[in-house]
Amino acid sequence: MPSYIAPVRDTRFVINEVIDLSSYSDLPGFESVTPDLIDTLVEEAGRFASEVLAPLNTVGDRDGCTRHPDGTVTTAPGFKEAYAQFQQAGWGSISLPAAFGGQGLPHTLGFVVEEFLDGANIAFGLYPGLAVGAVSALAAAGTDEQKQTYLPKLVSGEWLGTMNLTEAHAGTDLGLLRAKAEPQADGSYAISGTKIFISSGEHDLTENIIHLVLAKTPNALEGSKGISLFVVPKFLVNDDGSLGARNTLSCGAIEHKMGLNGSATCVMNYDNAKGWLVGEENRGLAAMFVMMNAARLAVGIQGLGVAEAAYQNGTNYARERRQGRALTGPAEPNEKADPIIVHPDVRRMLMNAKALTEGLRALALWSGVLVDLAHKAKTPEARQEADDLLGLLTPVVKGYTTEKAFATAVNMQQVYGGHGYIKEWGMEQFVRDARIPMIYEGTNGVQAMDLCGRKLPKDGGRAIQAFFKLVDDEIAAAQDDPQLAEIATRLGKALGEQKAATMWFLQNAMTNPDNLGAGAFNYLELMGIVSVGLMWLRMAKVASRKLAAGDGDKAFYEAKLTTARYFAERMTPEAGALRRTIEAGSAAMMALPAEAFGTSG
Repeated sequence: MPSYIAPVRDTRFVINEVIDLSSYSDLPGFESVTPDLIDTLVEEAGRFASEVLAPLNTVGDRDGCTRHPDGTVTTAPGFKEAYAQFQQAGWGSISLPAAFGGQGLPHTLGFVVEEFLDGANIAFGLYPGLAVGAVSALAAAGTDEQKQTYLPKLVSGEWLGTMNLTEAHAGTDLGLLRAKAEPQADGSYAISGTKIFISSGEHDLTENIIHLVLAKTPNALEGSKGISLFVVPKFLVNDDGSLGARNTLSCGAIEHKMGLNGSATCVMNYDNAKGWLVGEENRGLAAMFVMMNAARLAVGIQGLGVAEAAYQNGTNYARERRQGRALTGPAEPNEKADPIIVHPDVRRMLMNAKALTEGLRALALWSGVLVDLAHKAKTPEARQEADDLLGLLTPVVKGYTTEKAFATAVNMQQVYGGHGYIKEWGMEQFVRDARIPMIYEGTNGVQAMDLCGRKLPKDGGRAIQAFFKLVDDEIAAAQDDPQLAEIATRLGKALGEQKAATMWFLQNAMTNPDNLGAGAFNYLELMGIVSVGLMWLRMAKVASRKLAAGDGDKAFYEAKLTTARYFAERMTPEAGALRRTIEAGSAAMMALPAEAFGTSG
């Protein structure tokens, strides 16, 4: 039976010491953010995740969700009761707008709660997770009436939300979708069509579910330019806010998935369901992208949560499992064998997991700061810079984090040896659950193309140049500290590889766009290394300062410095290979005719 303890100490370190969230107290929403408030919130969220949600993780995987003949769905045992505790405690409203009943706290604190939920029970975390995106989309594009009708209940968690994009024939290419929206005399639309892969499409956790659905109106423009967004509630809402008739939509089936069995992933059928236009006609994709961008950051955090859970269990097993002797001689001569944590190859997997989970946590929480600064920083220039960096980092947080999260889960399964393959130990569930974040909300290949094809050239490369300057400046500032100089120098070399790869794209992608496509995923990984390397430089800087002052937990800060050196020595060198792979271009990749693939005889 796997276990999970929320990483409270490390989270507090990042928020209070690396980011120093309370230093933004002069910005809206940060006024009450003191170290005491942060510590209390982190401790209590960690306790809820560890004590209430973690024990249900294997239950959800084992029992899954049940669809009944009437199209309703029952979640796994214990989920409904756990959600009631979650909703009553207000965990879902941490960073949601105060104007609609939310707590209005910084997004970084909301990200903390998300990670703890996902680490304890990622399938449970999916239910409230999409409500955050639904609130963002309606707040940005909805009418005043729509906001008043739906947002208070979504913010409070009394209702939950979904996003309905995918159809069987139309995945990433949303321009191919067929769902129709026919205008009605009362100003509503009749929505018809079938959507697949809809997380939380139907369940018993809340009395109403608010669906945001992409569809096309009559005479819509061709392709993605003709998509509109509609709000379609499971139960219609009366003028006084009470629930009215059941809408004509239903769950046609629950998808049989590789993992996330506790999450109701539904085929949703809309049969002239009543819905209302959100935003402008033919501008639905722009409105939905507000929700999708929030969801992409959330998916990166999902990967981080599962990686942390796998790492904790791998570490516990490595400390307890005895096999062989240390290469340098018996570590525990009085025992018949040493714990496997003494073996360098086991240490390699554990150190990779530690360096990645802690580095990616810092990156995710810093991204939360950028979300707020993009709207609340004092000057237009500061807001623009934060928005540029956030746009650049969003595909990295989603793509690089989930890639490394899956690799971490696999490596932690490997630590267990044969037991990692046996269901009762729980490691195979982490591997299955960690696989889907690499796919949904835009596959990681799509994230790479978003980064390279859209974000790099946007505004004449303004965002990537700002990123380069930021990293350069922090490297230069670290060179005088002997504890940091080598870490900074190695990060500088990785940054140089990224700059060279960026220049190669500039010189070779215009003449042959396949060169960009062929190298995009490698570039995503390269930027991931530099981004996490920057986080480790920041964490090492704090640790060095604390050790020099003799302040705080010496062992904790020494471990931070050691892990920073490990990342610099063992992971930043991968940047060179990635740059050389990018510069290989697309010729060999694209040369073979389609019929040359598959069986050769």
